Amino acid sequence: MHTTRSTTQPWRAASALCLALSCALPALAAGEAKNVIFFLGDGMGPVTVAASRIYKYGEAGTLTMESLPRAARVKTYSLDAQTTDSAPSMAAYTTGVKSRNEVIAMDGNTVARRPSSDTSVTPNVSNAVDNCPATGNGAAVPTLLEQAIAKGKATGVVTTARLTHATPAATYAHICHRDAEYAIARQAVPGGAGYNPALGNGVDVLMGGISYYWRPFNASTTPRGRPDGRDLVAELQARGYTYVNDLASLNAAPSGRIIGLFDQAQSEGHMSYELDRDPAKEPSLAQMTVKAIDALSKSGNGYFLMVEGGRIDHALHGTNAKRALTDTIAFDDAIKAALGKVDLSNTLVVVTADHDHTMAFNGYSHLGNDILGKTTDYKTRQLAKAADGLPYTTLVFGNGGGPRKATRDDLTNVDTSGNKNYLQEVGIPLGSPGSETHGGGDVMLFATGAGSGIFKGTLDNTRVNGLLKQAFGL
Repeated sequence: MHTTRSTTQPWRAASALCLALSCALPALAAGEAKNVIFFLGDGMGPVTVAASRIYKYGEAGTLTMESLPRAARVKTYSLDAQTTDSAPSMAAYTTGVKSRNEVIAMDGNTVARRPSSDTSVTPNVSNAVDNCPATGNGAAVPTLLEQAIAKGKATGVVTTARLTHATPAATYAHICHRDAEYAIARQAVPGGAGYNPALGNGVDVLMGGISYYWRPFNASTTPRGRPDGRDLVAELQARGYTYVNDLASLNAAPSGRIIGLFDQAQSEGHMSYELDRDPAKEPSLAQMTVKAIDALSKSGNGYFLMVEGGRIDHALHGTNAKRALTDTIAFDDAIKAALGKVDLSNTLVVVTADHDHTMAFNGYSHLGNDILGKTTDYKTRQLAKAADGLPYTTLVFGNGGGPRKATRDDLTNVDTSGNKNYLQEVGIPLGSPGSETHGGGDVMLFATGAGSGIFKGTLDNTRVNGLLKQAFGL
C-alpha cells in the first residue's frame, strides 16, 4: 500500500485556506510576469493526475499542481488528427498555431516528411538525413522561447526525455518531422551550420537525455553519433557553456550557461524513470529545475523556462502504470521545488499536459484500496470478478501491447502493485510493446503567480499561447 494521507507542508495548508476564503492571487495586468515557468507533463491526462494523487497522498490528498489557485481545461487536437502527438501539441503552446502531427513549430502548410538514412556513411545511424526542404514546405513560426530571447530574457529547457525529443524541440527548433533529431540538435548551437538564428546567442540552459545526437559518429564509441562528424558539445563549450553529464558535475557547475546530457539510463537516450534512477549519479527533475532557476535568475531582465516530465508518456505507452505514476510524482516534486524558489509576485507558473492517454479506472473499489492493485467490491472488500470469474486491476488501458490471449491471466496471486515491471491489461491489443496510443481527451491546466488570473475555462491549446504572451508582455 503506497497511500500517504498526510499533507503537512505549511504552504499547502495556507493555499487551501486562501482558496476557501477566496483570497487567491489577484489578476495582474498584462505583462506583469517578469519570469515564466511552463511545466509540461508529457501525456499527463486527468486519469494520470488522479491516480498519481491517490498513489502518493490518498483520495482526499492534493498534488502540488492541484493546489495552484487557477485551473482550466485544454483541447489538444492537431490540424490533421483528433488525437495529437507531442510535436504539434507542444508547438501549439509555443507558437499559437495548429500544425500537423509530427511537425515541429512550422505553420499549417507544412507536411511531415520523415528523415531517411545514408547507410553508406553511417551504417548504424537511422533517420540521419533531413528531408525537410529549405523552401516549399511551409514556414517556421516564432516560439515563445525565441520571442523571450528577442526581449532580452534568459531562456532554459529542461526535460527527462532526449533533449531533441518533440516537446523540448518545439521550444527552440523548426522542422518538418520530429524524427530529424540530428538536424534538431544543430539548431541549438550558435554559429554553426544549421543554427536557428532566432535564438540569438543561444538558449542559456539545455538539460536532458543522451549525447549521441550531439557527438560525432564513431563506429566503436558512438555508433549512433552525428553523421556530419560535428561535436556539438565541444562547440557549445567553446561558446561558454559548462557541460555536465551527472549529478556531481551538475552540482559543481557555475550558475552560467549549461549544456547537460545525462546518459545513465541508456534507454533510447532518455533519462532514467524515477523508479530506476540512481540518486547518487543522475539528477532528479526537481534538481535540474532548481539549477536552471538559479542559472536563469542571474538575468536582471527575467527568464522563460520550460520543464518537461517526459517519461510519464513513455511509461503510459508501455502500459506500465507504476512508472507513470512515480514519474508524475517526480514531476510534481519539481513544481514544488520551483514554487519554493520563485517570487510569485513577478513569476507566472503554468502546469499542463500536451495530450491524454488511454489509461482508465475500473470498478468500484473501496476507499483506500491500492490504486495499483486489483479492484475490490466496496461493500465486501473482496476481489471483484469479471465475467470470466477472474479479478482485474483498477487501472487498465484502452489499447497497448499484445497479442490478445485466449484467456485472461489469473491475477489473484500476482503482485500488480509492488512489481515495477507489471504491465496493466489492455482492451485492444496493438501487437508490440510500447504501442499504446495517446488519447484525444482534454487535459488539465493549473496556474499561479503573476498574470495567472487569465487562465480559466475551456481553452484551445493555441489560446494558451496567447495567454502566456499576454502575461509575459510579448
